[in-house]
Formats: sequence, structure tokens, C-alpha cells
Amino acid sequence: MPSRSESQQRISRLQEKLLASGVQAALLLMPSDIYYFSGTRQNSVLWVPSEGPPMLLVRKSLVRARDEGMIDDIRPFPSSKELSGLLGMEGDKVGMTFDAVPVQQHLWYSKVLPCRSFTDVSMMVRELRSVKSPAEIELLRNSADKLISVFRQVPSFLKAGMCELDLAAGMEYRLRRIGHEGYVRMRAFNQELFGGMAVSGGAASYGFFDGAVTGKGLSSASPQGASLDLIRENEPVLIDFAGVFDGYIIDMTRIFVIGSLDAELLRAFERSLAIQEAVRRAMVPGAIGEEIYRQAAAMADDAGLGGYFMGMPGEQSRFVGHGVGLELDELPVLAQGFAMPLQAGQVVAVEPKFVLPGKGAIGIENTFVVTSMGGQKLTDMPDDIVVL
Repeated sequence: MPSRSESQQRISRLQEKLLASGVQAALLLMPSDIYYFSGTRQNSVLWVPSEGPPMLLVRKSLVRARDEGMIDDIRPFPSSKELSGLLGMEGDKVGMTFDAVPVQQHLWYSKVLPCRSFTDVSMMVRELRSVKSPAEIELLRNSADKLISVFRQVPSFLKAGMCELDLAAGMEYRLRRIGHEGYVRMRAFNQELFGGMAVSGGAASYGFFDGAVTGKGLSSASPQGASLDLIRENEPVLIDFAGVFDGYIIDMTRIFVIGSLDAELLRAFERSLAIQEAVRRAMVPGAIGEEIYRQAAAMADDAGLGGYFMGMPGEQSRFVGHGVGLELDELPVLAQGFAMPLQAGQVVAVEPKFVLPGKGAIGIENTFVVTSMGGQKLTDMPDDIVVL
């Protein structure tokens, strides 16, 4: 959890933005936001006025929230009749994160807080959260080190003839044994992820998940991730897992093969490494995410691989990197349409990948910190294909 001083600094920065925007308070309902500013993830809402102390209203567990929380005013969630007297005044403009708050919740608070107007502060909150403090970067580095320790064990349990699910379960078991928390929180509507995926051969891109590689999954109700398909020799095995420790998510992909790979797959992999390096060099403060993505896509086109970049032909994702932190889909995004300049301290998972129909998926993913010298790698493990 954040220290008390760091929590106070985060709240102060939010209050500065609220004041500058003419918003009297923020009413935060999303668990990741509440944890980020208060230090506890209990069933609660956080009220942050533009001036004055914040207030955490807790449904459950009040005892744990008071034990963990880094703000002073933590109290039970009141009755709906009492809320209006506690949270601001009539005429106030109140910020909510409309990107993630359900309409039902918005309507309920509009009813119990009459004569307030509600405005969207999603980008305000997400931009604040995107710039990581030194303490957060150390937490991410710790997550990376633990995730790497399990990736290094893959050669000991990856065997030809095992199914994808057994390989994924081997990863999950080892990660849980060292403290992986299981939750891979995502903010985007209708996106969900189970820890990671292990996919091989032609089973690489069958699901709904907005990523280059989705996996077939186990049923039409869960169409992503590992399947019961068998892993064969001379086919790429792509393992893409998130490490989640102390709430912070790191993202990483490596390629394994039992035997050898087709020359076209090897060429695509080399192009992935070249794109990753170009993106890494470009990740400096002030760089524009959309321009970095365009450079990556152009490099794929120049190699004659543009039709396979970031997904199967016709089902390609239009990004090459995404922010990570308490959620897997944080800002910034190295994507088409994302024009916000990068800032020092932002953390981005860069994942140039190709899906070649009939041959499989191949590529790389590492997590980097934006610095004046370009991306600083946190997932410090060799990028080479691991040949068994």
C-alpha cells in the first residue's frame, strides 16, 4: 500500500486538477482508484473535495479500512438520507469517472445528491495514475522479478504432447506459490483476463479479447486463453502472462519451441525485436503514442508482414503498447488515435506480435519505464526464443 505521505501527495495533485477545472469534488467509486488514493481496497467510496480533507465512506470492512487506510477521515457508509449533508453542497460540480462507473450508480448518486451536476474526471484520474512514483516502480520491478523467475522454469515442465491448459496451469501454480494475487484488473468495459495465456500453433487468435493473441479458450463462454489443444514439436509456443504482486501488474511474453521453427516465423520474430527496439528508443517524454504506433506498423509493412501485425488478418489490434500499473489497461496507449504526449515515469508494456495463419503466433513483450533515455526495461530477461 502507499505510504501516508505518498497518499497525501496523490490527493493533493488531484485537488490541484479539480481546482483548475472548476470542479468542487471528486466522488471515486472504482476500487483501483480508491486504493490508489486511500491505500485500502475495501467496499467504499472516496470523496475528495478540491479543498479540505478527503473522506472514505466504507460499507465493509470498516475495521480493515481503518487499519490500512492512509487518510484520516474513514467512517461507515451513511444512509442515503445523510449523504447529501456530508458530500458537498447544492450547486457543486462533482467529478465521476464516467469511463468505468455504471449508469445505475450515476443515477443513484444523482438522486441522493440533488442539485449537483456531475462531470467526467476519468482522464484526470487516469493521467495522474499513469505517472508512477519511485516506490511504484520498485513494486513493478519486484513483480517483474517474480514473473521472470517462473518464466525461467518453463523448460522444466514444457513437453511435447501436453495440452495448452496443462502448460498454463504450470505457470499459474508456480506464480501462486510465490504470491501472485490472481486478479488482473482491467478498466475497459467488457474486457476480462484470466492471469495470462499459453497458446501454440494455430490456436493463437480465436477470442474476443482486444489483443494481438487471444487463444482459443475452453468454451464459447470463455473464448480466450489456453485450450485443450496439444502442443506439438516445431510449432511456436507463446506464453503471455501478467505478474500481479502487491497490486501492481507487469506484462511479459516469451516464445518457446520444441525443435525448430519455420523460416517465416523466425523472420517475423526478428522484425518483432526490431520494432520493440525502435519503440523503446522512442519512449521519451513528449513523444506521441500514435506516432510511435505508426512507426511500428510501418516497420511491419516494410517487412511485408503488415497484414499479420498485432493479430490475424482482418482482426488486428491497433496498438503496440499499453500502460500497466494497478490495471492492465492504463494510460498511455501506443495506439492509433492516442495523441497525448508521454511523461517520464509512465510504464508501458510493449508487445509487437505477428499471427501467421496456419503457422502460429510469434513476437515479444516487455514492460518499460518512460525516461529521457528511452524505455528502461523492467522485465530483464533475454528476449531470445527458448529452444528445447
